[in-house]
Amino acid sequence: MPRKIIKRYMPHPDALKRQWYLRPFNALLHDPALIFPNRRNASKALAIGLFFALLPIPFQMVAAAMVALWLRVNIPIAVGSVWLTNPVTMGPIYYAEYRLGAWLLDAPTGDWQFELSWRWLTEEAARIWEPMLAGTLVFAVVAAGLGYVILNRVWMVSVMRRYRERPHFTSLPKGLRKY
Repeated sequence: MPRKIIKRYMPHPDALKRQWYLRPFNALLHDPALIFPNRRNASKALAIGLFFALLPIPFQMVAAAMVALWLRVNIPIAVGSVWLTNPVTMGPIYYAEYRLGAWLLDAPTGDWQFELSWRWLTEEAARIWEPMLAGTLVFAVVAAGLGYVILNRVWMVSVMRRYRERPHFTSLPKGLRKY
């Protein structure tokens, strides 16, 4: 089931090869591991995407794509899962990361108001970078691990459920019938 859902939204490989901005990577696009999802590949790609989604860095999608390319996992899933943090969710997620980091480091949270200016960035960012970094790393690692485990488990249960629905299920060993 997860494969069917993922493949429904995946672009066709020929469509990817025709895109002008992907032409320098055409040699890499022939590798099926980078485009076609399987359980291990998709789980790793989701973990990579979630990890980079929760880092407050610019060009998160580029970083996720490069790591996915390096590890030879599904690039569209890695890049797509980065959009967990979008302009709507970015503020609450980063604030929660800061609060978690402040709690972990036992740092005072203080009352500060966000202001989009160079002065605020230089003064306040110097004060909040340690709790933000600590919270960000914890959030990113936990989300990546949970994403990997949950997608891997959902995929396995889905495959076992489809296998169980086959007519020859009774020939399965009893230990595998529990799914």
